[in-house]
Parts: sequence; structure tokens; C-alpha cells
Amino acid sequence: MIMMEVEGSMNHAPDQSSFLRSRRSKALYQFKQQKLPACKPVLTPTSVITVFLLMGFVFIPIGLITLRASRDAIEIIDRYDVECIPEEYRINKLSYITNSSIPKNCTRYLKVQKFMKAPIYIYYQLDNYYQNHRRYVKSRSDQQLLYGLEYSHTSACEPEELSNGLPIVPCGLIAWSMFNDTFMFARESMKLKVNRNNIAWKSDREHKFGKNVYPSNFQNGTLIGGAKLDPSIPLSEQEDFIVWIRAAALLSFRKLYGRIEEDLEPGNVVVVNLINNYNTYSFSGQKKLILSTSSWIGGRNDFLGITYIVVGSSSIIISITFMLLHLKNPRPYGDNSWNKKSLSS
Repeated sequence: MIMMEVEGSMNHAPDQSSFLRSRRSKALYQFKQQKLPACKPVLTPTSVITVFLLMGFVFIPIGLITLRASRDAIEIIDRYDVECIPEEYRINKLSYITNSSIPKNCTRYLKVQKFMKAPIYIYYQLDNYYQNHRRYVKSRSDQQLLYGLEYSHTSACEPEELSNGLPIVPCGLIAWSMFNDTFMFARESMKLKVNRNNIAWKSDREHKFGKNVYPSNFQNGTLIGGAKLDPSIPLSEQEDFIVWIRAAALLSFRKLYGRIEEDLEPGNVVVVNLINNYNTYSFSGQKKLILSTSSWIGGRNDFLGITYIVVGSSSIIISITFMLLHLKNPRPYGDNSWNKKSLSS
């Protein structure tokens, strides 16, 4: 009895495997011939008009809410690159900015029009600055930023790879051209404290910059670029450098400088004592200082809200156009029995 059951099961096994193989080959054949069951919706005028109307009714309110949230963020924007040039150097700005013997101190006054709730974010904005240029973006070594002098393959950093025959840490044009204008803020002769901690991404601080990598031989060449770095502080703690080296995608960009942790009342005058060091005059660039609050959507940016409103309005216009055309020139629906047959098969 037992032997017969074993033999029966052994005879049944090949039948099962052949059945599975035939089933797989049939499914593969149906897939190749595009005969698998599929949903094939028939787009009638009513369904198309309904979809466009729903898109409009959903997108426009979202756009209005987003735009309102963006407008709730208050900004003070001050372009200072021209005003901080003395009158006698306005004709030749480049000679002023490249002459280290001329003091670069400048004072700006920013009047607060609306209540600004802390934290108030401080940004510097550069215009007509192509940080996305291919040669500029490639001039860095991510491995060196993480491992320091242990990593020596830094040929991509040219022409800022070596100085006086010694490797530069951090190397590359991005690091060399770091922004070096400085700002100090006061209100009614009382200094406003600027918090410059946690201005860089946490992932960058912890995973992209070595905790034991220190600046070495940086800005020691004949051609000095932008800011200098403290050789006693590791790169992972120099957050202004971490913010700068994350290259921007567009020719106009903002980078976070710090935060003011005090509220500003309407009518307050913020006195900004800055040092105008950074050279944007050689390429007709612009420099701006921005104080900004934030809302639940972030800083002030109308693009997303306007995009939702435009798409929603376009959808409603398209749906109305289709509706008028359908009412003016109605057409009978075609026979869609072929679709039902293909679905059943």
C-alpha cells in the first residue's frame, strides 16, 4: 500500500511541473502578444470634462492656500553691493574691492514694516553667479572633505589643488571662492545676537565632512579667493563653509547666514554693520542681504502657489471649452463592445 502511494506521487510530480511550465509559457505568450487582461477606459466627453473640472476645483484652492502661506512670510531685502562703494570708486568698483588697503566697512539701515516673529532668518543672496558651471562644480573632492590628507587623488581640484607644492585642504574652486562678507546687527544701539549654529544640513555635517579633517594650507597661495577657514576647527563644525560648498542650481541663489532669535516690532530700525569683502564686481554680480520669517510652507516663494492656480484655471478653461464644443457639435458614441469582449477574454 505504501509503495503504491509513493509511486503514484512520483508519477504525479512530472505532470505538475509540465502543467506549471505550460501555464508560464502561456502567460509569457499573452504578455508578448499584449493579450493580458487590462483596463481600457473609454474617454467620453462627459468623463473628460468632469476630470478637468475636478482638477480645477482641487488645484485652485490649494494654490490660494499655498500663496497665502507664502505671503505670510515677511521679508526685508537690501541690495548693498552698490551703496557700499564710496562715491570716488563708483566708476571703477573693481579697483576698490581688490585694494586691501581701503577699509570695506559699511552701514545699512533696515526699517521693519511688519511684526517679524523669531526666529528671523538671515540670508545673503548672490545674483548672476553661476555656481552651476560645470568646471566650477567639478572643482572639489568629496573624499578629501571626508578623509582629509589620507585621500590624495585630488586632480579634479585644479587649479586649487596644490599651493607651494603642498596639498590644499579643502581643495577646489568652490572652497577657494567662499563668501566672506560679514554682518553685525543692532537695534536701538543694542546688539542683536546672531545664532550661527545648525545652519547647515545635519546629514552634511555628520556624513560628508570629516570630524578629524582640519583646513591645511588654505588660501596661502599668491591668488587669494574668498574667506579663510580656522585651521583649529574641523570642517564638520565650520557650518558657513558647509552651507557655501553645497552648490546652487540657478544663477541667483540664497544661502543661510544665521538666525536672529528676537522678535522685531513694526517701526524698529535694524542697523547692519557689514564688511564688503566679496568681489562680485568683476562679473557684474549683485549682493543682497535678506531678513525673512517663515510659515508652515517655509520661506517666501510664490512659485508653487501660482503654479497650482495656473494649472487649475487652465483645467477649468479647457473643460468649459470642451463642454461648449460638445454642446455645439455633439457626436454619437461609437460601439465599444470590442472593449467589453477583450476585457472578458
